[in-house]
This record gives sequence, structure tokens and C-alpha cells, in this order.
Amino acid sequence: MDFEAFVKDIRDNRWNVYGSEVYEAGRLTYEYGDTQKSRYPIYSATKTITSIGAGIAYDEGKIRLERSILDYLPSETVDRMSKEQRVAFQNITVERLLTMSVEGFPFRPEGESYLNYSLSCPLENVQTRRFNYSNISAYLVGVALTNAVQEDLYQYLKRKLFDPLHIVDPVYTRCPDGYFYGASGMELTVHDLSRIGLLLYHGGAYERMRIVSEEYVKRATAVQQMNREGGYGYFIWKYRDGFSINGKWKQKCYVLPERKLIITYLSHIEEDSHALLDSMERHILGLK
Repeated sequence: MDFEAFVKDIRDNRWNVYGSEVYEAGRLTYEYGDTQKSRYPIYSATKTITSIGAGIAYDEGKIRLERSILDYLPSETVDRMSKEQRVAFQNITVERLLTMSVEGFPFRPEGESYLNYSLSCPLENVQTRRFNYSNISAYLVGVALTNAVQEDLYQYLKRKLFDPLHIVDPVYTRCPDGYFYGASGMELTVHDLSRIGLLLYHGGAYERMRIVSEEYVKRATAVQQMNREGGYGYFIWKYRDGFSINGKWKQKCYVLPERKLIITYLSHIEEDSHALLDSMERHILGLK
């Protein structure tokens, strides 16, 4: 491993990388930049946090992944749906949303009510599993969790996840309906995101405290739905012999249990380029 060569590439290419950390066998061994002082947008990495919340609720018996999403949405909202929409959504389970395997959702919810917008999307072929990446899937899981645990989802995550991981007052976003927006909108430090990676690396435990079951972590980080990127779990991406937490503009936490490695970096790089990833793989993973 040549972490300094990775840092040199960042500097020489003026990549907008805020900070990076590397963990070996669960221990922080390398760091660069601002890893603990400032919070930065993590965009869709928020979805992985929503997934962990689903796992905690699942462990507590408050939500069942094989049940229809309608079972966990506000009854008054469901009652306002057309018969056609209720029939379509009745076939969509929580697990289907976690795996992004529902066709028909646009990329993001819009309007004065994200919930009404999401539930009015015309869906075809709901019985067919096909990868369709959409913020609506994660948003609906977040709304379902709020009702399943009978508590504001942010407050639930604070008690069950953020406080045990020593993540202090993360920035987050709510939708126009007032729900925690489980698809995006969070800001964390590099070190905070690494803690999420460490939790998954250790099979759901952190500092010897069980936060989410090993069973759920195994399911969430395994390939549950194939896609062109190599596979998807429960709001977690397959990456080589491990998995990754991904944000929109190269916010990353790569977890490689067999190599005993975690690599985290937060950036803002909008160019559709693999240069930063290539540098990381070359200098940290030793790939050519």
C-alpha cells in the first residue's frame, strides 16, 4: 500500500477531495485532509443509513421485509389512492424497495407532497424484478420505518445508530410532508462515514456493542439484485470481493472484509471519470 502516492495524485490532479481514511483490520492507519472537523454532503450514501435503520427495526420485529409497503404507510394516505394504484403497490414489498427492483419510479419525488407523488407514479410489470435506481424507493422505506417504529425516523436513528457510533448531530433533510428524507440530504464527516463502514465490516457491531444483527448485515451487503455495476444489496453496492457505500459525486466508503480494508473518502467531483477510483485501486489495493 502506498497511501502517500494516492494523496500525491489527489494534489497533483487537484481533485476536490475533502479527506480520506484507510482502516486495516479495523484500525485507522492512514488519513488525509479534513476527516473530522467538517461535515460534507454524502448524497445517496444516506440510503445505506436508511437500510441500517430498516435492519434495526427488522431485528426488533417492527417491520417485516416480505410485507407490502402499504402495510407500513399512513392508512389515510393509502385510502386516498386509486384502486389501480393500491393493487400495484400491494405487490411491492419492503425488500423490493431496498433492492431497487421496482420498475416505473422516476429518479426522485417532487411537488408539495413527496408521498402523494410517489404513490401516484404509474407502475407497470410490478411482478417483474428489474433494477431501477430511484430515490423514491429509499424515501418510501423511510416513511414506512417512521410508521413501523412509531417514532420520528431521525430520532430513532439518533438513539439506535448515531449515538452508539458517536456521530454527533448529523445534518439531515426532511421532505415537504415532514418525514426524514431517507434517500439523500445528509452531511457527515469522513470519520463518521468510516464508522458506518466499520459497523458493517464488523457484522453489525461497534465497539463490542451489537447495533444491527449479523443476519441483516449479511443480507444487506450480499447481491440481492443484479445490475450492470455487478450487483446491489439493500441500498448497498457490490464492489469487487466486498461492497461499497456510494454518494452522487464520489462520496465513497469501500469495505473489503477479505482484505481487512476500509477506504473512505468524501469529495465533490462531478466529472464522469474513474481517475480517483483508479488511483485508489492502484495505490491502496495494489491493482494494475
